[in-house]
Amino acid sequence: MADFHDLTAVPAAQREAGLEELVAETHVDMAVRLGRPAESFRASIRRRRIDDVVLVETACDPCSGRRGPRRAARTGRPYLGVMVVRRGRETVALGDTTADLRPGDVVVWRSDRPARFEVHAPQRKQTLIIPVAALADVPGGHRLFRTVVLDGSAPAVRLFTGYLGVLSRTLDRLGPAELVTARSAALDLFAAAAQHDSGPAPLALMEAWIERHLASGEVTPAAIAAAHGMSVRSVYRVFAEAGTTVAAFVRERRLARARRDLATGADPIADIALRWGFADASHFTRAFRARYGCTPRDLRAGAGTNGPVAGRQMQAAGAVSGSG
Repeated sequence: MADFHDLTAVPAAQREAGLEELVAETHVDMAVRLGRPAESFRASIRRRRIDDVVLVETACDPCSGRRGPRRAARTGRPYLGVMVVRRGRETVALGDTTADLRPGDVVVWRSDRPARFEVHAPQRKQTLIIPVAALADVPGGHRLFRTVVLDGSAPAVRLFTGYLGVLSRTLDRLGPAELVTARSAALDLFAAAAQHDSGPAPLALMEAWIERHLASGEVTPAAIAAAHGMSVRSVYRVFAEAGTTVAAFVRERRLARARRDLATGADPIADIALRWGFADASHFTRAFRARYGCTPRDLRAGAGTNGPVAGRQMQAAGAVSGSG
């Protein structure tokens, strides 16, 4: 389902207030100013769901916005905005970082941080709104909740921005199961783009090893330690410093793999549960419901696409950090 808003239908005297309200609804709450007379100002925003992730597409004339510490402090459940400039030029200020963005550039912002932006010329951009909870579905996702400007010329970043363009053109034709796959692909490609310049830290190496061995059933702290030449105690410490545990990370990854199999295949639920390390179907169903807000059977039937968890996260993701 898509929400489309066109400011040309708003009286000129109310256009600036209308834009501020619209930015708060689709991105984040911030003070907005028009960059040209209201009578000639044009802007439109389209918002579409991809399960619990949201794609927001904006076309606007020059304008600016500021989100100060007080507004940022009022943020509810935090989320990320991944903005891709498609046309025009925009300057963003995120903390101590100021960047002049041109077509192809990408900026990642946090909803709970102050920000400023200024659009200098008529612009088009896409923003992927990602609830923090969704980051658990990708390896190293807990490290992605940060503000950063990505190099638009980097291969991994170009792959992500290219996929987002294709997704925009095909999104309205995707069914519930295809939306789950599209969401997973978007998150995986974003993770690769955001981490392309990161070195192989111990945690990243261990997470990659876990990904390769998830189906083997031998993903234990002892096995991880042996594979990386360190003590079990050191393995626990590395995960603890990242704010998680080995067991929690493995469970999240197994649930994510199972969710993908449910959405894209026809294997019995019990077989999928066993494949990804769950002792029985009832245990798997309880864990799946706790994580995704619906049962595996509901997901297969299509009810999981906009289930309770997705609805709550969509509400929390209703807005952006200064950059649309």
